Amino acid sequence: MDYLIITIFGYLIGSIPNGLIIGKRLYDVDLRHFGSKNIGATNAFRTLGLWPAVWVFLTDAAKGVIAVYLANYVLDTPIALLLGGIAAIAGHNWSIFLKFTGGRGVATGLGVIAVLVPKITIVIFLVWAVIVYVTRYVSLASIVAAVFVPIFMWLMGERIEFLCFGIIAALFVVVRHKPNIERLLKGQELKIKLGKMATDIKKEK
Repeated sequence: MDYLIITIFGYLIGSIPNGLIIGKRLYDVDLRHFGSKNIGATNAFRTLGLWPAVWVFLTDAAKGVIAVYLANYVLDTPIALLLGGIAAIAGHNWSIFLKFTGGRGVATGLGVIAVLVPKITIVIFLVWAVIVYVTRYVSLASIVAAVFVPIFMWLMGERIEFLCFGIIAALFVVVRHKPNIERLLKGQELKIKLGKMATDIKKEK
């Protein structure tokens, strides 16, 4: 029963569509109608600007952190922590509040590993940042960083439960980025670029 509670609440926490809430409440902009139509931080950056994107990223990451800490409070076992984390990522990717659509799970996954393996999280974030800086492809950086999570976990001798989580989380990210991978292979993927601010968007309506 405890595991079921952890899974349900982790999923519901992950399902909170922060990007949609921030865009609509603060800027009167529905991110699902602009740019990539994704409610994640990257599209928020392109559509709304830097600081809205930062808030979307932090609040999405917080979902992973909260889900893991909740699991720890209910039942302090490695399996419970992983169930809470995986449920939060699944909720972000397939939100019950968005008819089972959602984001890519990158920020929420980062929040989960920030609690589980903080040292590896720092390395992963640096890998992501360097790839974004060099290529300007956030999708490529996210995919590579996600794949490196279980690799670094294995190299640093993390417990097998965490390694299994790293593999599952990486698969989530790669699968959710399938359209991006196809565009990358065709040379059609968009590079990161600061988009119009919300005030400009509303003028066009």
